[in-house]
Amino acid sequence: MEEQLRNGDNLDSKTIEASTSVNTRKRLYLMHEALIEASKRSMGNPSEEIFLEGRIKDKVSIENGINDEKILDLLTTCQGFHQLVHSIGVYVKTNSADTEVTFVLQNWGKTDRFQSGTLIKLPCPKDGSEVIIPLEDYTWSDDDDVLGRIGFEFNKVGELAHATVILYLNDGFDVPEITIEPPVEFGTENYKKMIEKSLFHLGNTRRLKAAIEKAERGEDVTIAYIGGSITQGAGAKPINEACYAYQSYKTFKEMFGKDGGDNIHYVKAGVGGTPSQLGIIRYDRDVLKDGEVEPDIVVVEFAVNDEGDETKGICYESLCLKILSAANKPALVLLFSVFQSDWNLQDRLSPIGFHYDLPMVSVKDAVVEQFKKSKDEGNIISKRQYFHDIYHPSNNGHKIMADCLSHLFLEVKNAKLSEIDISLDKRPVKGNDFVDIKLLDRKDNSNIATIIEGSFTEIDKELQEVEMDLNKEATPQFPYNWMRNGKTGNESFIMKISSRNLMLVFKDSGSPDFGKADIYVDGKYFKTADPHINNWNHCNPIILYQEERVREHTIEIKMAEGDEEKCFTILGFGYTL
Repeated sequence: MEEQLRNGDNLDSKTIEASTSVNTRKRLYLMHEALIEASKRSMGNPSEEIFLEGRIKDKVSIENGINDEKILDLLTTCQGFHQLVHSIGVYVKTNSADTEVTFVLQNWGKTDRFQSGTLIKLPCPKDGSEVIIPLEDYTWSDDDDVLGRIGFEFNKVGELAHATVILYLNDGFDVPEITIEPPVEFGTENYKKMIEKSLFHLGNTRRLKAAIEKAERGEDVTIAYIGGSITQGAGAKPINEACYAYQSYKTFKEMFGKDGGDNIHYVKAGVGGTPSQLGIIRYDRDVLKDGEVEPDIVVVEFAVNDEGDETKGICYESLCLKILSAANKPALVLLFSVFQSDWNLQDRLSPIGFHYDLPMVSVKDAVVEQFKKSKDEGNIISKRQYFHDIYHPSNNGHKIMADCLSHLFLEVKNAKLSEIDISLDKRPVKGNDFVDIKLLDRKDNSNIATIIEGSFTEIDKELQEVEMDLNKEATPQFPYNWMRNGKTGNESFIMKISSRNLMLVFKDSGSPDFGKADIYVDGKYFKTADPHINNWNHCNPIILYQEERVREHTIEIKMAEGDEEKCFTILGFGYTL
């Protein structure tokens, strides 16, 4: 990796001179006065990371309101980027005089994705002064492929700042000036009408009304949220308090809690980049806290994550039934979030909600139609204001999601009580194969399986980490794992287990130290697990078998040919009897 770290001591004169030379150039914004936060990383300094490969066209298009494909296409390769961009301008304004911020730009390499591209680090003034990066002043690697990421490194976790990143264009390229929308007018009548459109289906009110009345009596009520990165709080700053989950919980406390709402409790269990297929495996651990918690309300948000569900809805319906079947009869709310492309999976998932007459909230139905309108036509919020990036809401977006849920709570409060409870005694829409799934890992085996670790004797500590519940500190996912580190031999991991269904959860990684592993079921080759398909550190579930009856199976996992010197991590398994 070619790294260039510039000293900040002599920035002033260079910055003034460079700013003068670029201030008449046409410009595109990568970020405009965006709120950023220092999050803990398993490796390196606390940082805000903005990944751009495959995303930069959409991000620049939305941020600047342009659709010129010739210009947008140039951003997708380093060669085109240099053809288009003359300089990069960076502004950072911190909230604390003690905060130190370094701007990072990294190109992915052609030879080695994370190692052979150019890496630039530049200390930034903390007062909002602009730092200019003239591209011609740097030596760029011949191996540069695409602009992989930009980021902001901090000296402390939890620090907040506002950042702007500008691409100043070379002569000959013309783009319109950015139009800055007025602030979102929350609470107006038009805003309320937009929120009202999110009520996709009121559903059976019996369970949710019972939870509300329980809260009003002063009894303990727990509201839990499970989903992907949006539920984790991605895009919200600070992530633990600005996320939709906390904001809707806080409003629920204010509306229905007694004597300040100390009787209302909160569980947040979002894990980025994962579908309900993983959510159902970790539900007992992350929501029920292995039997310590009985939630009264559970909000499920997988509408933009479940494209990765191998079962195309069976895991989602199984999760719903797992929640609904609990002895305390919790209320279940289905929440359909949305991507910047206006896409989600509510058409696939909502039939499950209708089948069991569940309350459903569609953020897509609330915001997408008005995105297409001008202010005069009824626009309330633009995409640039709603989204932090092409997948995740900004603080504005998280507030809207919370308000959509709060609208449901209020509507149910004022609605007629459903005479009978929802019925679970019916054929499933998609399937219920995984309702009783349990986690099996190094800690929780319960003698259900016989395991020979082989060379998978280490415990991986560099795991996907997420902010659970109210914590700002991230929690490692699946810490009780089996890792083969490339130096412990090449013996297979072998497990014998009697079960009806079995899923493997393995670690995806962007590290070149990790390699592929071959999976055998009952002596027959089944699949090669490749940790580089997604190429970032997160949890990947795959189904090894799905059958109608319990029988014994033998699972063998060993390094694939050519990757014998690489690492591979088995995070755990999910099984049903």
